[in-house]
Amino acid sequence: MTADVAVSLSVLAGIVALSAVTRRVLSRALADTGLSVYALELVSTFQLCCCTHELKLLSEVGGIEPRLALTLTYLASVVHGLTFSGAIGNPSGALEHAYHARLSGGCALRRIACQFAAAAAARAAVPVIWGIGLSGLHVRHKLFGYRCITPIHAPLAKAAGVEFACAFAVQSAITHTRAVEEKYRVHAVAAVITTVVYAGGSATGAVFNPALAFSTQFGCSGNSFLEYCLVYWLGPLLGMMSSVLLFDKVVPLLWRNSPSPHQLLDSRKRK
Repeated sequence: MTADVAVSLSVLAGIVALSAVTRRVLSRALADTGLSVYALELVSTFQLCCCTHELKLLSEVGGIEPRLALTLTYLASVVHGLTFSGAIGNPSGALEHAYHARLSGGCALRRIACQFAAAAAARAAVPVIWGIGLSGLHVRHKLFGYRCITPIHAPLAKAAGVEFACAFAVQSAITHTRAVEEKYRVHAVAAVITTVVYAGGSATGAVFNPALAFSTQFGCSGNSFLEYCLVYWLGPLLGMMSSVLLFDKVVPLLWRNSPSPHQLLDSRKRK
């Protein structure tokens, strides 16, 4: 078990290092073309999906302790946050950027296309990595044909609700930490991600990212494509939209309609 974890950590470090080098090379090569942002999106989402595949394998097939799995989830989230170089890595996040006019609609759609392309590439690449047989865990997984069982262990409506709640919580954390310095912000968001994985992981795996789910969950047996779409695409999208609308529209409206302390004091004096 210890050897399997050590090998998996080495694989994760190798993926992150290779992605970092690729990002740097592509950023320089495409600096004057306007395509660098899409290259970063491809590489960063590929990194996210490959790392999540390996962590998922450790947790579901390797049977590591939940405490260790959560610790690795937190550390991976921090590393992704620090290395993404402006990439979003989540279709819901790209749509949120477009809604707030931080991205044009066309740019957001192209980024989403890059995210799903990278997700598909990662889904095809990880069996090649596992097929090398770097650890006993990889060898066992290869012998079973890289079999994957659905992580949905709840009725579909409840599972979609779990993904909704996870996306709502993470989007709210992202919204309320935008003014925080990046080196501190990534830890706050990673803590929220780890918390929602702990809370919802047993029901759906707590993915709350449509592209990541397409890479890691859609190939698993046990549910149909449409059922996966309901849980892993519609749930997170509605969760993100609810968070944005709540803090952009509802909360400011309530603040405008509520009386200020001075108004309350004046009304009491008049009485």
